[in-house]
Amino acid sequence: MNIQEAKLQIQRTVSIYLMKDEFGSYRIPLQEQRPVFMIGAPGIGKTAIMAQIAEELNVSLVSYAMTHHTRQSALGLPMIAHRTYQGREFEVSEYTLSEILSTVYETMERSGKKEGILFLDEINCVSETLGPSMLQFLQYKTFGNHSLPQGWVVVTAGNPQEYNRAVHPFDIATLDRLKVLNVEPDYAVWKQYAEQRQIHPAILSYLEVRSDDFYCIENTADGRACVTARGWEDLSEAMRLYEEKGYPIDETLITQYLSHPRIASSFATWYELFRRYRSDYQIGKILAGSEDPAIAERLHQASYDEEISVAGLLLEHVQPLIRRNMETEESLRGILPFLRQLKQECAAHPGQVDLGQRLQAQADSIHARMKQEEAAGSLSPRRRRVALQQRRMLAQMKREAGLCKAEGSGFAAVQKCFDSMALAMREEAAAISGQLDHLLAFGHESFPDEEGMIIVLSQLIASSDCARFIAEHGCPRYFQYAEDLNLEKRHEGLLKEMRAYQAQAAGDAGVSLK
Repeated sequence: MNIQEAKLQIQRTVSIYLMKDEFGSYRIPLQEQRPVFMIGAPGIGKTAIMAQIAEELNVSLVSYAMTHHTRQSALGLPMIAHRTYQGREFEVSEYTLSEILSTVYETMERSGKKEGILFLDEINCVSETLGPSMLQFLQYKTFGNHSLPQGWVVVTAGNPQEYNRAVHPFDIATLDRLKVLNVEPDYAVWKQYAEQRQIHPAILSYLEVRSDDFYCIENTADGRACVTARGWEDLSEAMRLYEEKGYPIDETLITQYLSHPRIASSFATWYELFRRYRSDYQIGKILAGSEDPAIAERLHQASYDEEISVAGLLLEHVQPLIRRNMETEESLRGILPFLRQLKQECAAHPGQVDLGQRLQAQADSIHARMKQEEAAGSLSPRRRRVALQQRRMLAQMKREAGLCKAEGSGFAAVQKCFDSMALAMREEAAAISGQLDHLLAFGHESFPDEEGMIIVLSQLIASSDCARFIAEHGCPRYFQYAEDLNLEKRHEGLLKEMRAYQAQAAGDAGVSLK
């Protein structure tokens, strides 16, 4: 199975393990829950999906790489305890609370969440001294004298033996106590994830043409050579920051992430062409609808590789703008219920509501929730950005309210500030819609074949932000070209989601306190 199918299986497993009966007891007792064991090549996203699952199920996540642990750190240290049995005193061996279990309890305390996932990576690479204790934990969920708390689900992962010399294959008795998921690299699945994460367009366009280079682990004359999904994602982040700093992106940098000489060299050459196209094609003028006709003619005569690169360059400019605009809208919608309640309080108790205190308390509450999610290991980068933006918005409203001296005018200032933010968001959305319209018109007229437009349209709708933006703000050219290219069947599920967004937008047009 691919990593997306594995994610679904784990999500369902955690869900049923957390089901309770009418008395509040877990339907499947902790000791009877089979831990999940994901086995797959390194770098395909096994660790990444665990954070996604924890966020989506609203539970905590504690992760450990088991190769870093000794028997003492996992099991705890032995200690002598005194016990009385049938009137006689005995000295017995017990263990202190292990590092792993103590982290679970600390996470529960900091996050306030009593349920979670304990993810143990590289489980089949533990040392020989730790092995027996690890197998006992997988079966009974105990380290020494201490048990994993109820409501925590064990998920494990490991590499096949051909990828890691330290692997100790599990025997049949152990495998019979695990839910085994064999995970294989799958570029098509990773591509959907990459489009959501806005992986650098040079990487996406390269892999669109050379998908065989997506994942490769092989022995060469110079040793082990490897390229993984994790390597591409880490390289993407480094490239964006290098570009911001104006640092050169060359083979020296690329080989630090892609440990395969041929693929690193090939991508370095591709990036140089991509960088040249970024300059030659005057993307800003295309999005403004004022491009030189010679640019369109050049693209019409371009090779397939150049066509794919230009499609990526067009999306590179529009997708981040859409994401930021949708996050701003999400931030405004998130604080809207609080502001409506505050408006009612001010109307019911004129001059008695301390606006500064109430706005600050709401900002503090958002910060506290963010810290709880962070402690639980389930705070996504997007959720962090939205929370920080909401706090900044509330701080600005507090300043505006503080500047109003006239009695009863404080909330009017808050509403004016909010409405100004909402108006700026809508004006920005209108400008982006215009750029999107120019982009699609240029692509429709200029791409030498349908493939370029199919890539642009497919990657637009593959991003949930872009799909929602198009649904809420409209884009007639998108739906026209999607119908012309028969994309309805290819993306039936995504288009259905867009129509749901359209219905929601129609029922709650704009963002307003009124």
